[in-house]
Amino acid sequence: MVGSGPGTAVPEQPDERLRSSRRRGRRRRPTRKRPWADYWVPALALVPLGLLAAASWFGRWVRPGADDWCFLPVVRDEGISGIVGKFYFDDNGRIANGLLVGAYAEFGVAGHQWFALVSGVLMLGILWAVAVAALRGASLRVPRGTALLIASMVTALFLFVTANTYKTFYWPAASVSHTLPPVLACAATIPLLRARSRRGRLLALAGALVMGLVIGTLSEETAVVVVVVLFAGLLTGRRVLPAHARTYGLAWCATGIAGTGIGALILLTSPGSRARRERFGAQNSTLLSPDSLKGSLRGFGEIIVTVATTWQYVGAVAVGLLLGLVAHRTDGRPPRPPAHWPLLAVTGALALFVSGYLCTVITYPAFGARVATANRLWNDYLLLYIALLVGAGLLLGLAVRLVGLRTGLRTGPVKAVCAALCVLVCVGPAISLGHLDTSMRARAQRWDLQDRWLRERAAAGAKVLPYKPVTVSDMLEPFGRQGRNVWPAGCVADYYHLERVTYSTKLPSGT
Repeated sequence: MVGSGPGTAVPEQPDERLRSSRRRGRRRRPTRKRPWADYWVPALALVPLGLLAAASWFGRWVRPGADDWCFLPVVRDEGISGIVGKFYFDDNGRIANGLLVGAYAEFGVAGHQWFALVSGVLMLGILWAVAVAALRGASLRVPRGTALLIASMVTALFLFVTANTYKTFYWPAASVSHTLPPVLACAATIPLLRARSRRGRLLALAGALVMGLVIGTLSEETAVVVVVVLFAGLLTGRRVLPAHARTYGLAWCATGIAGTGIGALILLTSPGSRARRERFGAQNSTLLSPDSLKGSLRGFGEIIVTVATTWQYVGAVAVGLLLGLVAHRTDGRPPRPPAHWPLLAVTGALALFVSGYLCTVITYPAFGARVATANRLWNDYLLLYIALLVGAGLLLGLAVRLVGLRTGLRTGPVKAVCAALCVLVCVGPAISLGHLDTSMRARAQRWDLQDRWLRERAAAGAKVLPYKPVTVSDMLEPFGRQGRNVWPAGCVADYYHLERVTYSTKLPSGT
């Protein structure tokens, strides 16, 4: 045992002195405070997230209507393969569309009720992953929750700043055809942005090919948007992409175009697509006729005015501006605008207008002048519009930040205004969702009562029963326009195993 007398000390070993010094250093080192933006940015994201959560909860009141009446009996009797075959051979040729329709129709009414929640979470998750990958690819450091704020705000604007949220978000048939496809297309950019190795780049190319095939057989309008955007990427890639990524980026665009083109060719040559074109008089000669092109241009002009004057889309500019004010490069310095930002801005705007007009040309024969009011048809290129607004806000934020650094002005007030706008643009959709929830609940109660009555009478052996239209948000129902529009009465009869249903002006007795 080693001891020491009074006034003496045993010398510490070198390793003991080193450990003691480290312990003292840890005790003395001040605790680093987290930036204030790490708190208010995630808190701001709760506003659009709350809007999305409430809207998903209201989805429990969704009940089948319009095309759903025709899908449900086919899936019930023939399974998912039956609806895929019906789409390919009879209806429209959209194979991937049939798969998605079968996926929710397989669960009957419950599939319609859960669709809003599942699709909402899926879209938010994809856009969140895209935002994270884009920020990382640009070597930007941002406060925690910034990517989630961008994704949730874009999702809320895309789904709820619309004249008919029901047809955009709650009606599965319309969502599968026009709302989900542009978001699914965005998913193909995630492996592109995250690829760091040769294997990762090959996977990204394969993903672009597969996603192109899916989009090509899912939605003609989204396929048009994808091809136009990727073609714009091919035209500008040699100037805007860095040398080390130029070949890979151009190859990815070309692969995406090839995949989408193959998918679109499969769709357009299908018996169902030919039958649909004949049904609506949408042959090439009709599509390209002067009257059709003029009508499409007139309708697209009305759409541009409607969208441009919808002030809530300023929320996309606000969230982009916030990103420009809070982001830093990995070396701590503020980011600079891309060297070719004017070219990117002009190309993006041209891609939006060209793809939007072409989508209007495609849909004009079936909808006529109604293309200017059928807002669900705009979703195929509306997401591109919102993304461009976020980009414009980012450029504006970088410019404001540069002015602040040169003049010494604080950017805090600008951040406060942007945060207030992000909250304010969600107020109107929240009020509209509240009214829609009331209407959906009332319709669901009437629908459930009539559904139960029809099932009971059909089980008792009835073959012909009365049906009262129960609609919401301008959805089509059997015997619309005071009984003048019979469709889809035949599908309702099939759903309840009846020979036919007749028009009634009141709910059946006993309900």
